[in-house]
Amino acid sequence: MLARLALSALLSIAACGAWACDGRLVDDGNVVGGPICVPEEPKRIVVLDPTYSLGMSLELDLPVVGAPLFGMSDKVLQAEAEARSVTDLGGFTEPSLETIIALEPDLILGSGFVGTGVQEMLSGIAPTVLNTSQNWKDFYRLLAEITGRSERAEELLAGYETRVAEVRASVPEVAVSVIRITGWDFQVYLDAPNSYGPFLVLREAGVHRTPYETSDGTGPRLKRPDLEDLSALSGDILLYIVGGANDSDTSGRHDEVLANPLWQMLPAVKSGNVHRVDAATWMEFSGVTSAHRVLDDIERYIVRGP
Repeated sequence: MLARLALSALLSIAACGAWACDGRLVDDGNVVGGPICVPEEPKRIVVLDPTYSLGMSLELDLPVVGAPLFGMSDKVLQAEAEARSVTDLGGFTEPSLETIIALEPDLILGSGFVGTGVQEMLSGIAPTVLNTSQNWKDFYRLLAEITGRSERAEELLAGYETRVAEVRASVPEVAVSVIRITGWDFQVYLDAPNSYGPFLVLREAGVHRTPYETSDGTGPRLKRPDLEDLSALSGDILLYIVGGANDSDTSGRHDEVLANPLWQMLPAVKSGNVHRVDAATWMEFSGVTSAHRVLDDIERYIVRGP
């Protein structure tokens, strides 16, 4: 089955190059395997990830018929997808190929991290566009361009830009640290020009991170400190994330970390200015709605303070 799909994909790609595209030709450097001919007005869209592709597609009111909904921690987004009769493809790491075929999509959308092989295989079912844009707003605009929803996207992003400017004007001159506690390590997403969605919102809102948590964007966007390195999280305010796509909120490690003397010695913990934020918002970031939730947390924990 997979071999036949891969062969069909290659034939489809060859055909697109041989004949004029009767829909919309996607030829962007942030698209895997382009140029790709997609429908002018897609009617049945399957998305391959339950974050950027799903959330942004629903915000743009696209006709999404399938998405990997199993195991989502963003129950609000999951409920919205289910209310719109989006069929569950299973887990996002192994979506059901049989279900995708049965849904008869005319367009498949996803993030570029799934790889070229997936793009070639799924193109045998429908035109498949994998978006590699790292900046969440670039991802949004490209997805909107692919599906003919650019005007709608700009309206939503303009509302975000207006609010983020208002929040930025009220953010105090304090240092903020942010860490994710998983069942096996610590993760610090850096303040950088190419930061992952919620941390780019922090940056755009004028939130100051510590030197340890700041990068010029030329290196990794993520650090994995040891317990002994937590002292570098010297912010006046500490936000931490637990749960999401791991069992850190039920395995007991979260409680062990919070009780550890090294955690207790952090400045924000000692002053009582430490706050747990929602993993669904921060680790399953999915578009403008998520960005506004991050701004809610900034206003709640940083602007208004304890």
